[in-house]
Amino acid sequence: MPRALIAICFLLLSSLAGAQSLQAVPALSARVIDQTATLSADQRARLETKLSAFERQKGAQIAVLIVASAAPESIEQYALRVVEAWKLGRKGVDDGALLLVAKNDRKLRIEVGYGFEGALNDATAKRTISETIAPRFKEGDFYGGVDAGVEAIIKVVGGENLPPPKAASAGDGVDFETLIFVGFILIFVVGGVLRAILGRFLAAGAIGVVGGIVASLLVSSLLLAILAGIVAFVVSLFAGVSGLGGWSSGGMRGGSFGGGGFSGGGGSFGGGGASGGW
Repeated sequence: MPRALIAICFLLLSSLAGAQSLQAVPALSARVIDQTATLSADQRARLETKLSAFERQKGAQIAVLIVASAAPESIEQYALRVVEAWKLGRKGVDDGALLLVAKNDRKLRIEVGYGFEGALNDATAKRTISETIAPRFKEGDFYGGVDAGVEAIIKVVGGENLPPPKAASAGDGVDFETLIFVGFILIFVVGGVLRAILGRFLAAGAIGVVGGIVASLLVSSLLLAILAGIVAFVVSLFAGVSGLGGWSSGGMRGGSFGGGGFSGGGGSFGGGGASGGW
């Protein structure tokens, strides 16, 4: 076999091997996906609630993804693959943004949809990374950095003149995936701690009250909020029976609330945004 042909075959095999070793793009099951267990369940829930509220208000979609590494790709290449798969933002409006953190690489990127490239331009995204996120990451405060970065993105794009979000239909303004996510945290994580301190009945009562209050902030119906509080009380009361008590924040390791209903809206990206390190 001629040497040139051998070289071509070698390059082809190397390309195929490289393609097979690319980091997988995780399924979009929540607005915050942490594959490194860097964020606690409560921290993810708070970010989810904030991003969900912003989407209900503006219609835009912002997501956070934390991975161990983007290698063998650059963080720019990996981020583009992620947003092309997730399609954050509304179709035709393209109002999506991704905050991607590759923890072991010490790299992060803000990927911006076409509709946000005017307000969240490359310079603004770069400044958000270098002045807002990276300093907190250097101190080991990853939640603080992500939360501050999300706040900065929301502040910048929140002033954009975007088409209003679609009016709520049969759900009457209910964000079910966020409600379920927060309920899970309350009942199985917070509830587990309270049951050890207060006992089953008092802990269930506390979870029911808190669950009703949280639900009232997420839904537009007082009746649904009361119903959510009752459900939280009953489920918390019987949590721990028949093995239910084995649930903990570790059960959600990997970042997403399994099987959530969140999905991208068909938005498009063209590589706009900025990257940085810490």
